[in-house]
Amino acid sequence: MTARAADTTATAGLLGALRAIGGTLNELVRVRGALFSLDLRDEVQRRKEMLILATLGAVFFHTALVLLTFLVVAVFWDSYRFVALGAMATLYLACGAVAFAKLRVKAGATPAPFAATLHELDQDLAQLRPSP
Repeated sequence: MTARAADTTATAGLLGALRAIGGTLNELVRVRGALFSLDLRDEVQRRKEMLILATLGAVFFHTALVLLTFLVVAVFWDSYRFVALGAMATLYLACGAVAFAKLRVKAGATPAPFAATLHELDQDLAQLRPSP
């Protein structure tokens, strides 16, 4: 084998290796991109459902509270209307405080968006790093 043929073989081997690496990187990006798009679609759908349910719940709950307040004030109108209004306001404040406390706990316990994608990317980076 001549020197020129050896150079051509080495160049072809190098180009083949680079093409293989490029193909592997392309496949890795495609798979991770697909996983990301699935995570994004699921997260958007979950957030939409939560927003719709929260809005409906808030509207109906608010309507019920207003009607309940009117009922309590009407019952105690002649004797204790201010006490009834104060008691209802205190009750609503307590319920609101409990709801916000639970919301804070739930928000802290919610997994991070795109956790599966980030986990896979971390594993990919760990495999690419040289082992000691």
